[in-house]
This record gives sequence, C-alpha cells and structure tokens, in this order.
Amino acid sequence: MVTKVADSKGRVTLGRRFANKTVILREVDDTEVLVTLARVVPAREAWLFENPKALKLVARGLKEAKARHFVKGPDLAEDQKLADAIEDA
Repeated sequence: MVTKVADSKGRVTLGRRFANKTVILREVDDTEVLVTLARVVPAREAWLFENPKALKLVARGLKEAKARHFVKGPDLAEDQKLADAIEDA
C-alpha cells in the first residue's frame, strides 16, 4: 500500500507503472476510487468487437496472411476480354 497526497487541483500521480496508460477511475463511494487499466477502441471500429462472426473472420484472415496463404489474384486479361465483349455487344 502506498499513501499519496493530492495536490491543490486534486491530482495524484500513479507512478511509472501507469505512465502513458489509459485508466478508468470509478468512484466507489465518498472515500474510495478504483483505478482500472483500460484499452480504448475507436467508435468506428467498435462494431467489429461487437460482432463475433466478423471478429472471427478477421482473425482467420490475419492468421492466413501471417502464414502467407493468399488467394490468387484476378485474371486481368480475362476480365478485359469480358469487358470488351460486353462493350461490343
């Protein structure tokens, strides 16, 4: 246990262990504050963590990419032939 004194603005340093970390401060009651380490997810990315199926697919894709298992790219020559045939029709 460590005792600290808050400065005139109510600030208390947590020490090097918490340096550059995001924390959640939860006021338990008038005499107790709980400090919890946190990781923040940007709002526009939160959907992925709220969708287990999508998260599983992304994790699988990352695993495959790490193992250098890639799908063959598109056949651009065949695509051009199709585009030409459609244009000529």
